Amino acid sequence: MFGTHFYHEKTRKCVSIFGRLFNNIYVLRKNSSGAVISQVKVPLTYAPKVKYLDRIRENPDLVEDTRVAIKLPRMSFEISGITYDTSRQLAKTAHFTNTGTVNTARQKFNTAVPYIIGFQLNMYAKSQDDALQMVEQVLPFFNPQYTLTITPFPSEHPSFKEDIPITLTGVGFADDFEGELGSRRTIVYTIDFEMRTQYYGPIPSSKIIRQSVAKIFANKIGFVDSAIGLTVDSDVRLQTIQIDPNPINTIGDADSDFGFTTTIFGQESDGGFGS
Repeated sequence: MFGTHFYHEKTRKCVSIFGRLFNNIYVLRKNSSGAVISQVKVPLTYAPKVKYLDRIRENPDLVEDTRVAIKLPRMSFEISGITYDTSRQLAKTAHFTNTGTVNTARQKFNTAVPYIIGFQLNMYAKSQDDALQMVEQVLPFFNPQYTLTITPFPSEHPSFKEDIPITLTGVGFADDFEGELGSRRTIVYTIDFEMRTQYYGPIPSSKIIRQSVAKIFANKIGFVDSAIGLTVDSDVRLQTIQIDPNPINTIGDADSDFGFTTTIFGQESDGGFGS
């Protein structure tokens, strides 16, 4: 748009960090005496809920079909919507700069645009106990919010961090027990989340200011220039002040710590700057 291509992969990163929150959920199976007889790690996939339900209904036994070995319990998640967050709107003229890993240039970050990404986490199980085990491994961590800290630009700006709060907004339940008595039962718990993130536009670059030069003049009107023997109207340079950081090679680092060296050139010595 407007002739400038950019792609920060922000949505892909949000999907990735959301999925990683739930990729270590287990279901334990116990015998009548309470001893653990098996432990199952619940698979997690990015896929629509309807796709999984249709797949289970097409082959309830999942024995003869060898294309996809869908076994329960398992989980899936998907994006349910993206909406603008007016509560976090900032002034459009606000910005900040960052030098990143290369201290020869600085990048200007304009105001980030706040959005809310809705996620839906679906849990599928054959028994209520399996489903509740999965649900109870998620709910206690959201009260009702859980905040992640990410690095949105890890290669260019590793010191730049962003907090992303994820809020649990609701839990739904469905017991898909239809058909004959011997048909397969599928219990589905649906948990809705809202992720508050920010999108960044193009990031222009500019050079870092490493030297400041100020020239001080005095207004002279109608004075005689001895070099040409004429009366002229001009300004006479009195001083040139040059300010350099010391040491200069630290400018642009994330934790720059430096002083300043001030050099003053008089009227007779212009330091190579001229009048």
